[in-house]
Amino acid sequence: MEPPQGTPTDQAPADPAVTDDMPASQPIGYWSGLVHSAVTRHLRDVLARVDVTQPQYWVLNRVHGGAAAPSREEVAAQLTPLADGPHDIPRVVDQLLHRGWLRVDAGSRLRLTDEGEAARVRLRALVTELRSVIHEGVTDEEYVAALTVLRTMAANAERASSAG
Repeated sequence: MEPPQGTPTDQAPADPAVTDDMPASQPIGYWSGLVHSAVTRHLRDVLARVDVTQPQYWVLNRVHGGAAAPSREEVAAQLTPLADGPHDIPRVVDQLLHRGWLRVDAGSRLRLTDEGEAARVRLRALVTELRSVIHEGVTDEEYVAALTVLRTMAANAERASSAG
């Protein structure tokens, strides 16, 4: 039974066995955390089989993308919020330099080597394949709707936190 229009839905405890008739009462933190953990674990497990970490993939994409080659500091500033800690991305840059997938040009900018670009292309194909597995049964419209809802909820939470 649904509450009357305009009435907030009562918050229920997280229930992994919830039925489709009452998902609105489920806590977003539980379900978004579950999705984050499951997707991240799966992605990292598959990347580990080809001796690459998720942060290494992020760095390869960041160095490849963008109008200008980034500095080490720019890559770290952009990707550290995604990483497990403040030192992870600088370490990854060092790993990729050592591996020969990155080089530093005369202007102290990071560039992909031919081997790094080949690896990025291979990894992109692998991650695209993983995405199709994870998105099975989810239309693009449903995915966009879910992201829109999550972005709105994140903005609401940020606004409430800064107001409080």
